[in-house]
Amino acid sequence: MADKTSNQMWGGRFAAGPDAIMEAINASIGYDQRMAAQDIAGSRAHAAMLAATGVISDSDAEAIREGLLTVLSEIESGTFRFSTALEDIHMNVEARLKEIIGEPAGRLHTGRSRNDQVATDFKLWVRDQLDAAETGLLALIRALLGQAEAGADWVMPGFTHLQTAQPVTWGHHMMAYVEMFGRDLGRVRDARARMNECPLGAAALAGTSFPIDREMTASALGFDRPAANSLDAVSDRDFALEFLGAASICAMHLSRFAEELVIWSSAQFRFVTLSDRFSTGSSIMPQKKNPDAAELIRAKVGRIFGANTALMMVMKGLPLAYSKDMQEDKEQVFDAADSLMLALAAMEGMVRDMSANRTSLAAAAGSGFSTATDLADWLVRVLNLPFRDAHHVTGTLVALAERKGCDLPDLTLADMQSVHDAITADVFDVLGVDNSVNSRTSYGGTAPAQVRAQIAAWQDRLR
Repeated sequence: MADKTSNQMWGGRFAAGPDAIMEAINASIGYDQRMAAQDIAGSRAHAAMLAATGVISDSDAEAIREGLLTVLSEIESGTFRFSTALEDIHMNVEARLKEIIGEPAGRLHTGRSRNDQVATDFKLWVRDQLDAAETGLLALIRALLGQAEAGADWVMPGFTHLQTAQPVTWGHHMMAYVEMFGRDLGRVRDARARMNECPLGAAALAGTSFPIDREMTASALGFDRPAANSLDAVSDRDFALEFLGAASICAMHLSRFAEELVIWSSAQFRFVTLSDRFSTGSSIMPQKKNPDAAELIRAKVGRIFGANTALMMVMKGLPLAYSKDMQEDKEQVFDAADSLMLALAAMEGMVRDMSANRTSLAAAAGSGFSTATDLADWLVRVLNLPFRDAHHVTGTLVALAERKGCDLPDLTLADMQSVHDAITADVFDVLGVDNSVNSRTSYGGTAPAQVRAQIAAWQDRLR
């Protein structure tokens, strides 16, 4: 039997309600109920504006305001009964409002459509997620700054191709991620600023003939201005795509760091120890301490990337203005937001809790001929060799050290002079890893003084 409430909400155009299959495919209440607070906030602002412009009476507006607060209380307390027959959060709220206050509820929808209503609700929800992402990124950046400050002069290997390249400092490595997540922070803030235009009052697609005040509703909801074109206002989902784009890049950064933590916490590296709060054991191997939080962060990227691609595919062929396809814009955004916030919180916790093993870092920093570039630079600077010649001499010395089973600093002066007789004992001053990192004083380099300067600059920015 057709649902009478559903028929009433649709009005006289439809004599019968949807059958079970249509109801299932058409309903979004199973997930868009997450926007209940935003929906009610938008309706309260709209009702207040309608009263201020004389479209509805003050008494009706007050009844609507009180009724909406009651609905919100029921939703927050878990006593509200959601109905799939009523399709979405907007119609569920409006139907319950009518039960509570009667006829004035029918005046709430004057001068708006579900098209601008859902666009407003969704924008408010995404804006909240951008604010949450900003909070999470700031916490993570501060945790990284704490690690960088503690180990600004701790030497460790720097890698290219995951092969030992040159010595760097722990602080320098941590600050690389500060820069990466700092760009994520900039993208989040930039997306928020661009999306902060209010669709409410665009109505179905052409605006409305009622004398509404869109500046009033935009201001009440914290938007900078009303959206300037009613067609664009109801069909735009760029704000959700920008959120997913920023989330995808951030998730990629989180995944890169997670991968390093997985490697660094292994028995083969022992660069870091992760706390028990973010590790698990093995069901059969008592010695195991698995970096599960890092691995799950690494996996969350797939969900976030997938959400980004899915919404792009939904939007790519849609003519203006609204199409029902756009109902498929929310589930993936909700899931991506959940995944991103959880990953940010988990990474921040791991970074705060983890302990760097200074001894293991230092031992690894001096292996793999990591000061070969310093030797080549010395040959250029002191002996005035062309860099390509210095590169060849250094490569020959590395090969000699490999044959002798030692590292470059362990070669004797005679060994070195057998390759190039102008080399002097002064060369040993640049071959130690501490000397190497201390010499990298160019702006943005790994020298501890440079690292501390970057930490101070970031701390100033965060203030």
